[in-house]
Amino acid sequence: MQKTIHRLLALLGLVLAFSLIAASCGNDDSDEGGAAPAAPEATEAATQAPEPTEAPEATVDLIQDGGTLQAVLDRGHVLCGSRDDVPGFALLNEDGQYEGFDIDMCRVVAAAVFGDADAVEIVPVTSAERFTALASGQFEVMNRNTTWTATRDGTEGAEFLFTTYYDGQGLMVPASTGFTTLEDLEDANICVSTGTTTELNLTAVFAARGIPFNPVTFEGFDTLVPAYEEGQCEAMTADSSVLGVYKFEIEAKGGPDQHIMTEIISKEPLGTVVRDGDSQWAQVVNWATMATVQAWEFGLDSSNIGSYDGNDPNILNFLGRDGFDPGLGLPTDFAVNVVEQVGNYEEIFNRYPQLGVLEGSVNDLWTNGGLMYVPPYR
Repeated sequence: MQKTIHRLLALLGLVLAFSLIAASCGNDDSDEGGAAPAAPEATEAATQAPEPTEAPEATVDLIQDGGTLQAVLDRGHVLCGSRDDVPGFALLNEDGQYEGFDIDMCRVVAAAVFGDADAVEIVPVTSAERFTALASGQFEVMNRNTTWTATRDGTEGAEFLFTTYYDGQGLMVPASTGFTTLEDLEDANICVSTGTTTELNLTAVFAARGIPFNPVTFEGFDTLVPAYEEGQCEAMTADSSVLGVYKFEIEAKGGPDQHIMTEIISKEPLGTVVRDGDSQWAQVVNWATMATVQAWEFGLDSSNIGSYDGNDPNILNFLGRDGFDPGLGLPTDFAVNVVEQVGNYEEIFNRYPQLGVLEGSVNDLWTNGGLMYVPPYR
């Protein structure tokens, strides 16, 4: 009984501490929502928007006891925290379905654990609330354009896993302005998401360079982008990937040409996040995610992974054949389910043209000069 009381007091203190923190990454503006949704009906590359439900009462205790995987198995689906307002990454589309790169990374975990990529509920969560929601058990996986930083790793009770998208903060201006450097933005109004690392980076870099500017802050891209288009700001700043998304969107609907400045003012490694304290669950999510990259490196995709008939021992291990089991807590054929149902990394990335060109980018395979490199599966 005394241990239970101590546990409850520790948990209360943790939640209170997290409630004081409103950190977020460059492209993590606030969106509405935060309650755990009901089970969706999903199709490949899209997940049905669910109705709100209560978070499981026993989740936190199970996590503290190292039982997240069993709790997920008992529930029958994965709860994944994400967002609903960035095309290409995580968007609630006109059909009421969630789709995007981050949504697919949620589906990857479901495919690995259950052999069913649709066994996932997307929990929309705001930037300010995401770490508190993760810590309190509203979801056990988060794919929400969240930057891995030292402070977040050290103070948020979160464990950052494999980086799925290497990004960096930039600035975008109408091409007609002719602006090409940060110095061109002296005394300019710059649209920025409030309460984010984007805002902090902008202030720090401009102060260091001695460039005065006027920040015009917004809670989310749903208000920031229209304001930028209406001319309330001479520039907008976000992660370069998000700027690319909105450059694409603005120009596609007949708006003026946009110019993304070449200078990158920060590093933004984005990836999957889980709670601290359960190494088994962390390794399950990590290896499920990395399987998309390993399949790509092996030349395996959704069309051929199930029919592989070669004799490469590394590939046979990866496919779970000949009784190979690395003891990760996953079915031995989890990689086949992941890639057949969701795709390898290249397939997932190229599914969303708003993300830019994969070939030759930092998100390309290490063998092609990029940064996508995973530990050997043996």
